[in-house]
Amino acid sequence: MIRLKYGNTNTFYIPGSAGGLLIDTDYAGTLQAFYKALKANGLQVKDIAYVLATHYHPDHMGLIGSLMKQGVRLLLIDVQKTSVHFSDGIFARDRLPFEPIDEARALVIPCRDSRRFLADTGIAGEIIPTPSHSDDSVSVALDDGDCFAGDLEPIEYLDAYESNEKLKADWDRLMLRHPKRIFYAHANEKTI
Repeated sequence: MIRLKYGNTNTFYIPGSAGGLLIDTDYAGTLQAFYKALKANGLQVKDIAYVLATHYHPDHMGLIGSLMKQGVRLLLIDVQKTSVHFSDGIFARDRLPFEPIDEARALVIPCRDSRRFLADTGIAGEIIPTPSHSDDSVSVALDDGDCFAGDLEPIEYLDAYESNEKLKADWDRLMLRHPKRIFYAHANEKTI
C-alpha cells in the first residue's frame, strides 16, 4: 500500500496483479499535485487500473473524471450510483477545473461481489457499506488487516454519542473483518 498525500485527503494506492486500485482522490484542481505524488512514489497513471471513492463528497472524488479520461476505470459500488454527481454543483460554483464523471463508463458492482472482483485484480479483501457518514460511504477491508475507512468516524468516538446506531453498525461490520490498521482520509492511521 502506498499513501499519496498531495492535498487535504489521504489517497491510497493498492497494487494488484492486474493493475492497482486507487482509493479516493482529492479536490478538483489538485491534478498537478497528484502527478507529483505519483512520480515521488515511482508510480504513473497507467499503474492505476481502477479508482474507488469511499463516497462522493468533493474532497474524495475531484479527480476521478480526469483519471477516467486517461484510461483509469471507475469502480462504482451500487449503493453509490445516485451520489456520483453530488459534487458537480460545488465544483461549478467554485469554478474549479473539474471533469464530470461519465458513470456510463464505470464498472458498477454490488458490495456482495467485491471480494470476487478484487481477487480478480490480485487484491485480497472486500468493499463494505459503511453509511453512517453518508448513504454512499464504503470502506475497503483487506485480508492483510489494512482497512481504508474514508470519513468514517473513529471507533473510539462511539462512547461520545448517547446513541449512534449507524456508526456502531458500521464498526461492527468492519470488526468482523479483523482489521489491524485503520487508514482514514483525514487523520493518521490507527492500529487496533
